[in-house]
Amino acid sequence: MIQRNLPLIARGFAYAMVSGVFLYLINNYLVYWQEMPGTYALAMHYGWFGLEVDALDESKIGQGWTQLVIYLLLLSASVAYVLKTRARTLEQDSIRFARLSAYIVRFAFWSVTLVGLVDMVISFLRVEGILEPIAGEWLNQQLGRSIFRGTYVHYPLIVASLFIAARLRNISFSWLALMCVLAEFLIVITRFVFSYEQAYMGDVVRFWYAALFLFASAHTLVEEGHVRVDVLYTGFRRRKKALFDSIGCLFLGMPICWVILMQGMGGRGNSINSPLLSFEVSQSGYGMYVKYLMAGFLVIFAVTMLIQFVSYLLYNANQLLSHGEDEEHLTYLQLISGDKKAVSGGGH
Repeated sequence: MIQRNLPLIARGFAYAMVSGVFLYLINNYLVYWQEMPGTYALAMHYGWFGLEVDALDESKIGQGWTQLVIYLLLLSASVAYVLKTRARTLEQDSIRFARLSAYIVRFAFWSVTLVGLVDMVISFLRVEGILEPIAGEWLNQQLGRSIFRGTYVHYPLIVASLFIAARLRNISFSWLALMCVLAEFLIVITRFVFSYEQAYMGDVVRFWYAALFLFASAHTLVEEGHVRVDVLYTGFRRRKKALFDSIGCLFLGMPICWVILMQGMGGRGNSINSPLLSFEVSQSGYGMYVKYLMAGFLVIFAVTMLIQFVSYLLYNANQLLSHGEDEEHLTYLQLISGDKKAVSGGGH
């Protein structure tokens, strides 16, 4: 009975995990950006789980209960979806989560590309004194404030990236690497040939380099491009490899992603929340105003890697539950590539 329901349990765990990470981000936004109490403050108000009692205002209590009920309903909805779609296979959901991770990576790619280019142009115009004649004194002053530039320049570009990522489904991080090289090459030419260098030129290189390494991690996991340092793994049979990969996803990969999110976003002054809330910028004066976004790169890294680990776990669970050791099975990369045989192939 239990073995027959293992695919359903695996799918339920996967949907609960992915729903949980998005609910955590939503709760973080409501608590620290919208000043709502959140579930933790509600638990402290009632002294649940042995927490020290910290009373809330009447209005905050209602908001806290509203948040808690909505979160529980959303988690219940994800579990109900799994129960309603028993016919879906582990492979189908593995593909779904991999595509979700890929979409977030594409969205982040276009965000840093657009924000980097536009902010670099604004910083160049400001440092050379060209922006004020073009945009006027008031707008020139406002664009010198990080909160204004972030709200009215960066955020619209980030929203636009959501639609671009949905439309353009093929991206290559080679282009982002090329832009890093070109930006660095420009610094070399302008510094040693024209004796010209400004802070924003180094800022854009660091901005794109950070995005390249953090955003490409989930993509590299799909491509099986991460370096493996092992002696025994390569000699294992298919199901034994799947077992060790599953253990790695459950006890190493996913916990690390949650540690990044909880340590970085567990409070207003934590390493991710603090820069994002204050629109933190570097102290270089006329540099780019994107330092706060680089803290957000860690969120993208943790979320995409977590979803990718969930996808990889479902694939390996299917390998463990399928029958036959020597029959041919598609690799994870072949499955995610969209091969129709992968969706209908063996296992649940």
